[in-house]
Order: sequence, then structure tokens, then C-alpha cells
Amino acid sequence: MNDFAHERIEEADMTLTRPWMIAGLILITPALPLSGAQAQLLPGGAGLNGGGLGPVGRVVPDTLGKVGDVVDATGLDRISPSRLADRLTAARTGRITDLLRRHGDRIELDERNQPARRGVILLTGADDAALSALRAAGYGVEHETIEGIDLSIARLTPPTSRSLPRALREVRKIAPKAEASADNLYFPSGQALTISAAALAGGGKVEGRIAGLIDGGVARHPALGGAIEQRGFAQGAPRASAHGTAVASLISGNGSVKGAAPGVPLLVADVYGDDPAGGGAFAIVRALGWMAARGVRVVTVSLVGPANPLLDGAIRLARDRGVTVVAAVGNDGPAAPPAYPASYPAVVAVTGIDGRGRLLLEAGRALHVDFAAPGADMQAADDNGGKVAVRGTSFAAPLVAGRLLARGSIAALRDEATPPRKGQPPTICAACRNND
Repeated sequence: MNDFAHERIEEADMTLTRPWMIAGLILITPALPLSGAQAQLLPGGAGLNGGGLGPVGRVVPDTLGKVGDVVDATGLDRISPSRLADRLTAARTGRITDLLRRHGDRIELDERNQPARRGVILLTGADDAALSALRAAGYGVEHETIEGIDLSIARLTPPTSRSLPRALREVRKIAPKAEASADNLYFPSGQALTISAAALAGGGKVEGRIAGLIDGGVARHPALGGAIEQRGFAQGAPRASAHGTAVASLISGNGSVKGAAPGVPLLVADVYGDDPAGGGAFAIVRALGWMAARGVRVVTVSLVGPANPLLDGAIRLARDRGVTVVAAVGNDGPAAPPAYPASYPAVVAVTGIDGRGRLLLEAGRALHVDFAAPGADMQAADDNGGKVAVRGTSFAAPLVAGRLLARGSIAALRDEATPPRKGQPPTICAACRNND
């Protein structure tokens, strides 16, 4: 079993289990995103008082109010928790509606009204008789065994007349002993994933003590001079992205942006590419298997979405092979459902704090929160070789992951943590802000 995860189980009395009820506001600009659970990349060098928000990290227009509402902490304090919850709920609904409107040929809702890849069901634990019965019912069946975690998956294609909810009900009736799920979509708990024309970082194969990142692709950047290897797990991947580049710099940046583990080699799995239905559970599971096969000890996943049994099982299998997943809790606020994969017991869940040490008001919730780290009033690498101001729990998770890799154990990480404020988890890397 993974030393990090085993330690967390043994120290259950030390693990924070309260879902942090945090209210706040997401920064908004007037365009439509691919993703949900958004935070922001602000224009190069500009903090919250720096004017317009630029082209990256845009969310449904006017849903959460105007930028002027969030220029300082007192502005945030004027928003009541109930009003905030209404706005965040409207934003989540608007994002999903827009996603379906623009990409309904690739995406549909599952039986829980969660977005998923259209026409795909993921099945584990089915015997030959069940698979034969599914074929007889008109389902296409493809098999894949995930490297690194030895997980066998059947990918089912329903008959064209079946909606995803109806197909899931039918598959569960035909194969009641198997586990069937949609290929649910997961979105950055930072700005909307923006594909970049920038060149990809790295090349070749990385070895030794490696940090893993499951996200969008990472752009070439002066601060990312260490070894980086990237592989695509989606259509058109790997492709450089603003979100992946920023998160990567906060793990291993060494220069104009300094990460929590400067210069550590990075293994990057791009689960988005240029696919509108990118970021699916199946892609993340395959990426996680690749990480396990390569001996990665700590993997950052700054993505959020619904519970998914396939992803849950893969994370547990990876943990048993020595991999610890560090995940962000998202930025959909306290009214949102618990964020996954952060809410899984085997995952280290991370929230964000601002420059005054306060929990980000827009941070989401999880079934447990283990650590906080800087997630605002800071900068990260952009995809043009410079720096950009960032905000969101996406940018806290890589700081915790980097320090966990550097320290080697959860116990050692707790030893270096800043003692928690009342109502907050312990803080990691409190001084890890790139503001120069």
C-alpha cells in the first residue's frame, strides 16, 4: 500500500473530515467556458485590483455579478451567503446548459444529470455471460486493460435509440453483478481550459523521482526547465493549455515562477486535447494507470466532477501501487455537491487561501479537507513565457503535491504545516507565492 495513503488511514483522528462550508464569489468575464467549477487566470501580473480579467478563465456572462463586486475583500463581504449560493447554482446550471447546447453531439447527461461522453458506458466486473447478453441486446463491446493498475474495463456503445440514462438502466439489469457508469466529465478547478498555440514543454523520457500531473498539456516556459514528458489521453492531445502550464509551474517551476518542488521532473497526462468531451473518467483512469506504471508517487489532479465508481476504483488500485492523488476541492461554493475526486477517502483534498490567510470564499466543498495552500493573490506561469495572476483551488493543490513529494510522507508534511486557524485545515507552503 502507498505509504502516504496508509499513513492517512492510520492517522484518521488527525484527518479533517468536516466539509468546509465556504461562501464567496468567482471572478467573471463575459464569454462562455468549456468547463465548470471555475477559478481564474488574471492578466499578466495583475492581482484583484488590476483591472480587467483578460481572455482566459471566462464564465457565463453576468451570472455572478460584475468584476467590481470583487475588487477587494470588503466587496466580497457585502454578498450574503444565500445570494452567493443562488448565483453559484445559476452559474453551474448555465455552464452545463451551454456545454450541451454547443456540443450535444458529443455530450449528454447521465441518470444524475451529470455531463458525460455521449454513447459510452464503462463496465467493470462483468462475466462472459453478461457480455454476451449485452451484445445480444445490441451493445457494442470493446475491452481494455489499464496498464499500471491491471484494471479490466469493457467500453459499451449503446444502440443509437438509447439515451444514456435508459442505457445505464438496461445495462445494470442485464449485468447486475457488474459496475456500470457513464464516462463522466471533469473540469479544471481553475480557469476554463484554453487550448494554446504555444509549443509543448519537454520531450523525451523522464526518470527518477517524478511528479505526476493529470490536466491539460503544458507549454514551454523558461521556469519549466526541468525534464518534462507529456502524453495525450484525448483527441488531439497533448496540446499546450494555460491551466496545465500554470499548475505545472506551481509544482516544479524554478525561475521566474518557483514551485513547491523546484525542478522536479514532470510526467504530464493531457486528458483534454482539443476534444469537447475531453476530461472524461476513462481518460483520467488511463492516465492514472500510466502514472502508476512509471512509478510516480504523487499526482496532482486539479479537476472536479461527480462521483464515478470507475474513477474511485482506479484511485484505490493506484494507491495500493504507491500513488497518492492530491486533488482540489473546486470553486463552486458550499451549495455545490461534494467535489470528486477530492472527496474519495484515498485522496488528499486541498482548499485555497488568499494573501491574508483566509479560505477562498468561492472554494467548493469535499467530504474531507486535509490541507489548505495559497490559491489567490499569487502568480503562475502563463503559456506565453511570462507570468499571470491566478485564483482558485486549482493552484493550491500543486503546492501541496509538490511539498508532499519533497517531504516524502503525510506525517512529514503535517510537521511543516502552519497550525490551522479556527475553522480551517492546516496550511502548507504559506510563503509559496510568486508575486514579484
